Amino acid sequence: MEVAPTLYQIEAQVRAALDASGPRHDTHNAFAPRPRTGWQAGVIPAGARAAAALVLFYPVAHRVHLVLTRRAGTLGQHAGQVSLPGGSVDGDESVEGAALREAQEEIGLTANVRVVGPLSPLYIPVSNFALHPVVAVSDERPQLTPAAAEVERILEVPMDELRHPDHLRQGWRWIQDQAIRVPYFELQGERVWGATAMVLGELLAVLEAGAAAVAPHDTSR
Repeated sequence: MEVAPTLYQIEAQVRAALDASGPRHDTHNAFAPRPRTGWQAGVIPAGARAAAALVLFYPVAHRVHLVLTRRAGTLGQHAGQVSLPGGSVDGDESVEGAALREAQEEIGLTANVRVVGPLSPLYIPVSNFALHPVVAVSDERPQLTPAAAEVERILEVPMDELRHPDHLRQGWRWIQDQAIRVPYFELQGERVWGATAMVLGELLAVLEAGAAAVAPHDTSR
């Protein structure tokens, strides 16, 4: 299969789904650790700090990929966890601008990208962030370099790996002497759970809805 049609089809599917519906907080519920007290899907408390994350699609060797990072173990919050490139929104900065700036700072992203649109905002209680994921596309594979102080590893994840049902699993974590059931993706030898898994879960729902929306039309170039 040619790279360009596949990348184009994914972009078209995301655009169609984002144009057709509002927030998809039910998918956040499906991928949230349970039990989870003090959190409700779709509710952003007053006073939450705005943050942005970049969901970037691009081709690698005729396959569409997206990029994740494993955070440095020395960071104060979410150390060692797998996440999307991103961070806090500064001042009057837009969500899209913050997502691209953080990606440049964390993984050296300098490639030209097309911003496709936002996924649903997600509240992260432990850091009091309201996370705003932004979907974007690059027609070429970007040159990525991890920022040593922030990123231990860059993960380039093929979309067929993310979509494969064998990579969605259930695990357990102990938090304050309580056993928590945690849905997670097994990707590139890493467990992806929490807010990142919720964003990726919504992304898969968006792609499924978008595929149905564009199916009657020709999406080839």
